[in-house]
Amino acid sequence: MSQKKQSMGQNGQFGSRIGFILASVGSAVGMGNIWMFPYRVGQYGGAAFLLVYFGFIFLFGMVGLSGEFAFGRLTRTGPIGSYEYALKTRGKKGGAFLGSIPLIGSCGIAIGYAIIVGWVLKYLFGSLTGAMLATESTEYFSQLTGHFGSVPWHLLVVILTMVVLSGGVSKGIEKVNSIMMPAFFILFLLIAIRVFFLPGASEGYRYLLIPQWEYLSKPETWVMAMGQAFFSLSVTGSGMIIYGSYLDSKENIPKAAMTTALLDTMAALLAGFAVIPAVFAFGMDPSSGPPLLFITLPKVFAQIPAGGLVAAMFFLSVLFAGVTSMVNMFEVCAEALQSQLKLSRKTAILLVGGVVFLVGLFIEYEPYMSKWMDIITIYVVPFGAVLCAVIIYWVLGFDKISKELNAGREKPIGRFFKFAAKYIYVFLAVLVFIMSIVYKGIG
Repeated sequence: MSQKKQSMGQNGQFGSRIGFILASVGSAVGMGNIWMFPYRVGQYGGAAFLLVYFGFIFLFGMVGLSGEFAFGRLTRTGPIGSYEYALKTRGKKGGAFLGSIPLIGSCGIAIGYAIIVGWVLKYLFGSLTGAMLATESTEYFSQLTGHFGSVPWHLLVVILTMVVLSGGVSKGIEKVNSIMMPAFFILFLLIAIRVFFLPGASEGYRYLLIPQWEYLSKPETWVMAMGQAFFSLSVTGSGMIIYGSYLDSKENIPKAAMTTALLDTMAALLAGFAVIPAVFAFGMDPSSGPPLLFITLPKVFAQIPAGGLVAAMFFLSVLFAGVTSMVNMFEVCAEALQSQLKLSRKTAILLVGGVVFLVGLFIEYEPYMSKWMDIITIYVVPFGAVLCAVIIYWVLGFDKISKELNAGREKPIGRFFKFAAKYIYVFLAVLVFIMSIVYKGIG
């Protein structure tokens, strides 16, 4: 219990349920919602894909996200301390080692994300000055993605994230997410409305929404929907645990988890309605990944009246999504340094920021960064997610975690929850890991 008091005393606690939810949504909403989700919807059956995706979102939100929130609130610490606690209940050692695996995953993603969000910051600046629209998009992107090509932007993003974290949980993480996340939704809604009036945008809506039921018979549709849902909610065994550890004991965790899942899904859909119809309006390729964000869309903005303003709104909203995700990744790493090495919060944040920037400095070259992110997202992160699912529902056990899940609820969780958690969710987590390797990435 001393560890519980120390964690809450040093870093604080979320001041409200909505603040916690917005922070969790900020962690979940990332690049995958913007550059991958819309493309996959269209490529794997439109509305047919969405039905499968919604089913996985419901399951992973209710069981996976709730479990990680509850695990964090039970232990009041991050993955290293939480995994260690779970194994000790069985008289076993090695929890700290296992907990370090998802922690490495979070740090690894943060390193790559800092580079990508640095690109976004540069594009935002270029949108405001007009330099981005005045330069051919492929050339503009290539200027950033060479060896040491975006050092100042990369550094600024790391510093910005560290500044947010310096305010602690309530005055830093909660306050910033309470501004950035509503702004993200408002900006993307405005862009989606503007895109709606573009000639030819209707083809993009058809791409997203017309159901192609034959895709339901293809295994790839189910695999990609599962992977997109799993990684979109960030049930990776680290970041959501740390946010759960800062949650008030009176809050209804399953309700908060489902609200988070709903808002994350709304963000992905909103991004789809803003991005894909615009791409189709100008007859361009809607392929996913960095080319969509940094090459295709700038070409679109260059042809839209007041394109500089639309571009600035777009990249500002993407910046918000990237920074709020990075805040979570930094926080879980900083908390580990605080609790395990007894460092002050300021020292821990500086150390995390220094490692993220220095390692990232040598992989700013885009092929290196892509390879780095492939290794982290295909192998490390999914394995960490499997570990977490097994540890919560099998090692710690359903009886212990269910007490935390029922805290703050008027009606206890149903019997199906236990079956879905222990057998369906854990099995699917293992399947996500296997399919991620087979398909070389599904999230």
